Amino acid sequence: MNVDFEEIYLKYYKSIYKYILGLSKKQNIAEEIAQETFFKALKNIDNYDTNKKMFTWLCQIAKNTYFTEYKKSKKIKELDNLENIIDDETSIIETIIDNETNIEVLKILHKLEEPYKEVFSLRIYCELSFKQIGEIFGKNENWARVTFYRSKIKIKENLK
Repeated sequence: MNVDFEEIYLKYYKSIYKYILGLSKKQNIAEEIAQETFFKALKNIDNYDTNKKMFTWLCQIAKNTYFTEYKKSKKIKELDNLENIIDDETSIIETIIDNETNIEVLKILHKLEEPYKEVFSLRIYCELSFKQIGEIFGKNENWARVTFYRSKIKIKENLK
């Protein structure tokens, strides 16, 4: 495959960096994972399916790289940006009142199966639109909405 990788890097680096920053909330981690993402993409460019969007492929690599590193370090993510969530998610914010509840929500989220865990994290922590979430999973916007709604129900049930 004949690709100008520098052009790909220049076009997508900021978006991939912001995506990882949304997941990690730490600039140094976002920079490291973004660099690793492009290194892996360069190494595996021959495996790129040209029927898929380049951004989606890079997001998959970034996501997998981040979660691999996340599992290795076993760090607990913070709930810093929960207050920025829009109307229909407000009930979850209201239940997260103190640090003890925050830890409980994180424990529940950690035990959720995929794709609920990831869709919830992408929506809440990364503040991605349902359309963007759908693209990452290769699904539509409606699928992302339904999956997010189901993850909220699972978290609420476990909080009770």
